[in-house]
Amino acid sequence: MCSGSYSFTVGVDSDGMSARNFLRRICGLTARSMTVLKYAEGGITRSGELLRSCDTVHTGDVIDLRLPADVNDITPVEGELKILFEDDHILVADKPPYMPVHPVKVHQLDTLANIVSYHQAQRGERYAFRALNRIDKDTSGCVIIAKDRLCYAMTLPTVRKEYLAVCEGIINKEGVIDAPIALEPGSKIKRCVCEGGQRAVTHYAPINHSVGYTVLRVRLETGRTHQIRCHMSSIGHPLAGDDLYGGSRERISRQALHCMSVSFIHPVSRDEIRLTADIPSDMAALTDMSALI
Repeated sequence: MCSGSYSFTVGVDSDGMSARNFLRRICGLTARSMTVLKYAEGGITRSGELLRSCDTVHTGDVIDLRLPADVNDITPVEGELKILFEDDHILVADKPPYMPVHPVKVHQLDTLANIVSYHQAQRGERYAFRALNRIDKDTSGCVIIAKDRLCYAMTLPTVRKEYLAVCEGIINKEGVIDAPIALEPGSKIKRCVCEGGQRAVTHYAPINHSVGYTVLRVRLETGRTHQIRCHMSSIGHPLAGDDLYGGSRERISRQALHCMSVSFIHPVSRDEIRLTADIPSDMAALTDMSALI
């Protein structure tokens, strides 16, 4: 079984705070997590006694949280899982291109979630698949998975991601694209830059060039669907291989986009974890990536 248990010690600065405020502000619990714990047997205790959200906590109190058993309803499928980091609370995988993260109607047994389900069974664990970041089927790279809902709630606000992209054309200066994104009229998939869309901000910086291509480091302030793909296309530099947004598949058969690195604050140790996924061979073949090695 996955751990699902956490302990927090009340510090001097939190003395006299209500349990609700301590759990929300200091521990980072969401309202939903609080509700789940409230109705779980032994969900929130102090020195073995039930702790109510209206109770007051004091310096030195040890607050224990215990989650109910998790449910995993994803079919386990054996497959290769490249693990960048794993402990009782977090799993970070390097997802290959062409693999969906979650099961959908046309992909029920060939997703990262299926392989993680098999992996957890081999470890004697059971947890729902909760991805802290989502990437498209054809995008490769880091995917962070929380092994319980508290871990998800506490870790999500601390996640930072950096992408590697290869776009068409030459970009010589770093820049910021601040342009709203919405679903393109008449399409169920494609996004477009248009008034009335959700605010989206993309930071990019060129690293290297080759004939007709620029290698970019990309950081997102927001996380809109197809944000990098849509934004780069909107300024005349679609990603190589991204034919949905105007890129050519002559040299690569998918969008040249890779979630290269992630960082987050571990929910238990509070250490900062930084991880990097190797550059996939199809993107490396497009241009010189030596500046990143």
